Amino acid sequence: MLLVWELCGGTTTDYNFDSWMALLSQLPLLLFTLLNSFLFKPLNLNELLMVDGDLITIFIIFALTAALVSVPMQPDTFFSVTMTSIWFINMCSAVLQGSLFGVVGLFPHRYNTLFMSGQGLAGIFAAVAMLSSIFLAALGYFITPCVATLGTLLCYLLLPHLVRRRHHTLTLIGFACGVNAPQDEDKPRKVKCRLVCELRVQTSPVLSLTDKVFTCTCCFIVFNAMDLAGRGTPSLVQWPSKGSLLFPATVVSRLVFVPLLMMCNVENSRLTVLFSHDAAFVAIMALFSFSNGYLATLCMAYAPQLVHRQDGETVGSLMTFFLVLGLALGASLSFLLGKLV
Repeated sequence: MLLVWELCGGTTTDYNFDSWMALLSQLPLLLFTLLNSFLFKPLNLNELLMVDGDLITIFIIFALTAALVSVPMQPDTFFSVTMTSIWFINMCSAVLQGSLFGVVGLFPHRYNTLFMSGQGLAGIFAAVAMLSSIFLAALGYFITPCVATLGTLLCYLLLPHLVRRRHHTLTLIGFACGVNAPQDEDKPRKVKCRLVCELRVQTSPVLSLTDKVFTCTCCFIVFNAMDLAGRGTPSLVQWPSKGSLLFPATVVSRLVFVPLLMMCNVENSRLTVLFSHDAAFVAIMALFSFSNGYLATLCMAYAPQLVHRQDGETVGSLMTFFLVLGLALGASLSFLLGKLV
């Protein structure tokens, strides 16, 4: 989205494009995840039809977005159309993602790890597509999710017939669900990553990378790669345990990354720059993203274990809601963080 916006002559500073994109991505996710958790009845016929409808709607919106690449527009018009498409894509993704998390909650906890890993893999997929669009045509970046959405629909329709292969199928469905949730330059997938990039961390002369390549490589690709590694680690080791007080303490301790990232080499920063070298920023980003994927997956894996099996689906949907709530709050704070730096 941001790439096409710049090709159309718009500037991110005029409209706070990143912050609005993050906010309008998370608000419909939050609202419709809440509605999906409390109003919709999972696993009935209407639910199955609704998932198919969500995938078809997402495909249509992505196809229209791809068509806009070759349509000349005024920046104001393009901004409005883009924000509207982001809202509706995330609205559909909320129902889709919440429903699938609920289904995964019925399986043993190791399947939560597989599903989360699939979403992490989608983040790398989106970041690589963004990098490719910088050097190639932007149209391909938006055609890619169209193909991924069709693949998702096919996987979902075949899922009941692949019970014996559910191990690989859940990972694939998680990947497809992650691609469909608007990661924009993103997954976006990752709002946390977008909030970091909102600080406009710039490359130092040491690496001599262009701003677009630096942001894509050192922010999005590093974030998504380490996030994927973090999501896969709980399949090997799960620490702290679900009953340990150290677990919530570890989650809260991640707040230290906020000042650390703000004190990196941010363009025109009013704060003291303590980490001027690109390697320091990449290292902080790697730790930040790895802990994000690891702890988020532990939360999603532990929650269904704390309730009766018949309540696992409801808990899975509720955990999705609180996960999105955190992302929405983070997106809202991006405006404040941008002003502070």
